[in-house]
Amino acid sequence: MRSLIPLARKQIIVQLYHYHDLRPQPASSLANMGSVSKDIPGPFNIQNIAIIGAGPSGLAAAKYLQAQEAFNRIVVLEQQANVGGVWNYSATPSETLHVPQTSALCPPDPPLKRDGKGGPVFPSPMYERLHTNIPHTLMQFSDLGFLWKGQGKEEDEVKIFPTREVVQQYLEEYAISIRELIRFSTSVDDVQLRVEEGRDQWDVRSRDLITGQKRQETYDAVVVATGHYATTYMPDIPGIREFDAKHRGVISHSKLYRTPGLYEGKKVVVVGNAASGLDIASQILKVCRPPLFVSVREETPKEIREAIGFDEVAEIENFLVEEKGLQLKDGRVITDVDFVLFCTGYLFSFPFFESMDPPLVTNGRRVYGLYKQLVHIQHPTLVFPGLPIKAIPFPLSEAQAAVYARIWANALELPSRETMKEWERKEAERNGPAFHVFPKGADGAYINEMHDWAMLADGKGKEPPRWDEEALWQRGIYTQAKMEFERTGMKATTLVELGFKYEPAKGEAKPDRNPELEFAG
Repeated sequence: MRSLIPLARKQIIVQLYHYHDLRPQPASSLANMGSVSKDIPGPFNIQNIAIIGAGPSGLAAAKYLQAQEAFNRIVVLEQQANVGGVWNYSATPSETLHVPQTSALCPPDPPLKRDGKGGPVFPSPMYERLHTNIPHTLMQFSDLGFLWKGQGKEEDEVKIFPTREVVQQYLEEYAISIRELIRFSTSVDDVQLRVEEGRDQWDVRSRDLITGQKRQETYDAVVVATGHYATTYMPDIPGIREFDAKHRGVISHSKLYRTPGLYEGKKVVVVGNAASGLDIASQILKVCRPPLFVSVREETPKEIREAIGFDEVAEIENFLVEEKGLQLKDGRVITDVDFVLFCTGYLFSFPFFESMDPPLVTNGRRVYGLYKQLVHIQHPTLVFPGLPIKAIPFPLSEAQAAVYARIWANALELPSRETMKEWERKEAERNGPAFHVFPKGADGAYINEMHDWAMLADGKGKEPPRWDEEALWQRGIYTQAKMEFERTGMKATTLVELGFKYEPAKGEAKPDRNPELEFAG
């Protein structure tokens, strides 16, 4: 049994998202200061709110906005026929593949037509044999555990790293109380901003994908909860176009991956070693012709590489058309490949926001003009929950929703626009192109910061999660726990079964509520 004591606070210091001179305040405290600068947004007069997307972030948005009891109308617009977002699985992948694909302005993939009744299907990157890489005890929303119903069986049937089916059913259960707010099979085609007498108005054009009926409605605020797993990224490597033209079907992207059967007995190169790349590699390795090559920019941790057993190779320098191969940056050549599967991620893209000036995205690496990864600085009636990468998404989306629900209800007040712009400038300076990529443990600090900010408000509202030391410990060990889960046959229902038991450090003080002092392993 690995009795893992939480890592000492001195061990990992999180890059912080909360500056002493940029602290948000409750609306009451700022109002009591006398004159409030005109540069401070608000007060708001928000009655009608559109939420675009019914994935985890959109569902959390609806729940927290509804709980605020301050808004007349909340509408969720979802292009699929069910909730779930990326977890809403389609056995048939998209039929669209761009080789290469580096533009955030790439048109969305057209949907698949459904036989019989029901709206069209927009395939997500979800694949058949997926277990989460996060234990459900950390992944869950604060007001619903995975063991409430699980798979409709006994509690011990829910694995500590649940299958995609369990997660989808969990999201359907979570959505029950707000399902009446959702318009399914509805695409958002365009969102236009009008400013009337200093007040933001958002004209949203939507379309019923079953009847074809079009609508234009005006909202006071918009929550963009569309996720960031739609617009693929595939680097423009020398020779890739010519290679794809001659060897059509060899190059693919993980968004189209469903099962490893296609790769049985084949010579395969996987490009990328982030979470999905490694998980897909572990599946393909069981059936492909050995060795499985994984081309990486940064080395995979040794314990993960050894646990999976692939041949890690350098980045691709160029594609060799005649040899049906690749030349790597270290000079090595791999020829006669059957498949090259790019697990190189996605770009941020909002095709319905083409009229925003300045644009929200340029090269797709980040969303511009946001405070705290969330609130649009110039037009704070627009928010983008769920952008952070390498973060635990469900509790993070709750923490964010608690904040903007209170801001729009005038229970919290934002800092001045100048202060918010300074926050964004410092964040961009510190993180560069990885603006939305959280360093290790930063999601815990961020969730707790959002919680503490939200709880400054008086009055109504739903309390978001705040991670205690055990949650921060789980965040620190879950990668090792997932490796053990796979090594032991993917049957464990608790972390303890895998040899991971939380034990508070003796004499350890309770966590300071100041998020600048939060640490995670």
